[in-house]
Amino acid sequence: MESRTDIALYRVLSLVAPGTPLREGLHRVLQSGRGGLIIIGDGPEVLNICSGGFLLDAAFSPQRLSELAKMDGAIILADDVSRIARANVHLVPNPNVPTSETGTRHRTAERAARSLDTPVITVSESRKEITVYIGDQSHHLLSVSRLLEISNQAIQTLERYRARLDMVSRKLSALEVEDLVTLRHVVEVLQRAEMVVRISTEIEHNLTELGTDGRLVRLQLEELMVGVEDDRRLLIIDYLSGESHLDASGAMEALAELDDDVLFDDDRLARSLQLIGPDADLDQPREAKGFRLLSKLPRVNESHVMRVVEHFGSLRKILGASVAELEAVDGIGPGRAKALKDGTVRLAGDSIIDQY
Repeated sequence: MESRTDIALYRVLSLVAPGTPLREGLHRVLQSGRGGLIIIGDGPEVLNICSGGFLLDAAFSPQRLSELAKMDGAIILADDVSRIARANVHLVPNPNVPTSETGTRHRTAERAARSLDTPVITVSESRKEITVYIGDQSHHLLSVSRLLEISNQAIQTLERYRARLDMVSRKLSALEVEDLVTLRHVVEVLQRAEMVVRISTEIEHNLTELGTDGRLVRLQLEELMVGVEDDRRLLIIDYLSGESHLDASGAMEALAELDDDVLFDDDRLARSLQLIGPDADLDQPREAKGFRLLSKLPRVNESHVMRVVEHFGSLRKILGASVAELEAVDGIGPGRAKALKDGTVRLAGDSIIDQY
């Protein structure tokens, strides 16, 4: 799960993404060979560490930011970067706040960010780089070309993991239809799905920093992630232990918080998500409820699947039900019952094909 600081950092990165007025202003400062210190936020806590300077309260523009950076002091922007509040300000943050930086400007920026929990941006004329500070984190802005290179490499990795996920998902579907599933098969799919989600999250972070320049990568990402989140959620619902104290949302949160060592330890993963009871093991047979497979059928939405699963209790019984028995389920009419039956027959046929 992302921390509050992470969320705040990505908000700031979206403000300084290529194509935004703030990024253009920072770029102008950098290109002119000057440095700068900019605070995003003009609340009382910021003003309390300000000394000198002058009140400006002017609409923000890249040109104004560049001109004001000619002075040595800090520039204070409104929280939404819509206006420049103050300029040529001397910042006096708490000197007892630790800092790992060496230059005066960067030490001041890190101390201000840590003590105020307010975004601070530095432009370094010597290092030719822009750095964002917020909380205990610092982030150097990369060039668009470098970010695109990293994102494209990540997309290629995601494609490989998605292919592997699709393969183990098809295997699990075939085993579910044949009623031959063990929890070890389920864990394998969950591991692959979670890795796909984690890689996609890293790419999303790059896209936040890329802004409009990352639109083609975003289209690729959206295509690769179709159905992954829903399948992961429904898979957990299908196999969550009846003895579990977690609901599906709680299990999803627990999955996201696992480190890689636990994620790829089958037994620890299953027990962390409470998919397995204290006296059970991963190789015991498990029966699917059917949420994940039935959700893939045409003309059947999640509420229909819920009613059918609650009525029959397991995928095995649903696959063996007649059209009349399916029609007897509350809210399932003749047309939908036939669609369900045709779909389950097709699932059974596909599972036989997948074995060869």
